[in-house]
Amino acid sequence: MSGTPQGSVWRQPAQVWAVAFACVVAFMGIGLVDPILPAIADSLKASPVETELLFTSYLLVTGLAMLITSWVSSRIGAKATLLTGLALIVVFALLCAMSGGVDWVIGFRAGWGLGNALFISTALATIVGAASGGSGAAIVLYEAALGLGIAIGPLLGGLLGEVSWRGPFFGVVVLMAIGFIAVLALVRDGGEKREPMPLSAPFRALGRPALAILAVAALFYNIGFFVLLAFSPFPLGFGAMGIGFTFFGWGVALAITSVWVAPALMRRISRTTVILITLPLLAIDLIVAGLLVANSTALVICIIVGGLMLGIMNTVLTEAVMEATDLPRSVASSAYSAVRFLGGAMAPPVAAALAHAYGDTVPYLFAAASVLIAALTILLGRRALSHIDDAGEGAGEDAEAILMGDAA
Repeated sequence: MSGTPQGSVWRQPAQVWAVAFACVVAFMGIGLVDPILPAIADSLKASPVETELLFTSYLLVTGLAMLITSWVSSRIGAKATLLTGLALIVVFALLCAMSGGVDWVIGFRAGWGLGNALFISTALATIVGAASGGSGAAIVLYEAALGLGIAIGPLLGGLLGEVSWRGPFFGVVVLMAIGFIAVLALVRDGGEKREPMPLSAPFRALGRPALAILAVAALFYNIGFFVLLAFSPFPLGFGAMGIGFTFFGWGVALAITSVWVAPALMRRISRTTVILITLPLLAIDLIVAGLLVANSTALVICIIVGGLMLGIMNTVLTEAVMEATDLPRSVASSAYSAVRFLGGAMAPPVAAALAHAYGDTVPYLFAAASVLIAALTILLGRRALSHIDDAGEGAGEDAEAILMGDAA
């Protein structure tokens, strides 16, 4: 390991920690509504399909808005974009909490998605630019924030959801307001050299074969991700706390593999090989979840095991996208994220509709098929992805060395 960076991922400037904290809260918004989906359906007299639209409106707008985030940030700067995104999240989370009907919550979640897109796409580029230890440390830190946010989101949703379905939304308002203040106070806005990006940049980026292949694979992978996340609360049949603890375990599993296991794997084998091993394992897990859906204990185990696979995939795909092209990271990230979030947007209501028509097993089989299509996409496009494998060996080793720096 002597040839690798020895700085720790945990030793970072204050502005990196400010953005990372806000990232945790932003990612909490993904799983926050999980424990309260049944409660919202009951309190607001909504069907499961209507309730799942809370994910669809949020993710659809997030994905579409990703296409303009690099254009916005290249004109007003990273700090202003971060603050605009955070402010929108605070406003729309508050409006969600004060809503009187499911249609209003669905609409306000869309506004939340706009803020989320502005913040998330800019946050990764900000952390990469400001972090000590290079891009490997930055990506590990970003994925750690993602994992922590996804883990805490359902737990907070469960705790506050026991009081009222409105509680988790008020919780996000408070935490994101703290994130806004931290970014305002700590993130420097001094003299960044901005080169305005054309609106067409993300669309042109998707013309690059490597990025297009990764984006299409991520679209189908995200269908599996969000069927597991968004549909599972209904067949589980638990209360808010039970669902919250289940997805807390899922998020912890995701965080562990994204921060520790994925870098270790990339140190030993190529990125595409990691993907081609992990996706079929995830498909098997989803098939087992579908077959054993009536057994809540078995379903909980499948959800947590799925989190292990998802953590690996998130980190490997993120690093692969960063290496896929010579484009600015913000452009590559925006183009890729726009496509992958579309998969997440369609998955929850489709899963609910399939369950209504054919039973709770079918959504998981649909998710497994989607994940296998993602694997096939990577397999068929492997030649175009050869350069990310060449970069992967050193990056994986660097990421692990950075993470373990303090222990040495």
